[in-house]
Amino acid sequence: MPAYEYFCNDCKKEFTVFLSVKEFESKPKIICPKCQGDNVVKKLTPFFAKTSKKS
Repeated sequence: MPAYEYFCNDCKKEFTVFLSVKEFESKPKIICPKCQGDNVVKKLTPFFAKTSKKS
C-alpha cells in the first residue's frame, strides 16, 4: 500500500497516510492527526520500485 506524505499548514506537522491507489484517486479528505485540521498539502516525494531482476 503506497504511503503519501502530507504537511499541515496549521500546526506545521509532517505526517504519512497509507492509502490504496483506488482510495487516493477518490481524493479523500485528509485530516491532520495532531490538530485535526484539514489545511493539509501533499508533499512531493520521490517514488521508487524495487524489483527482483537486475538491470
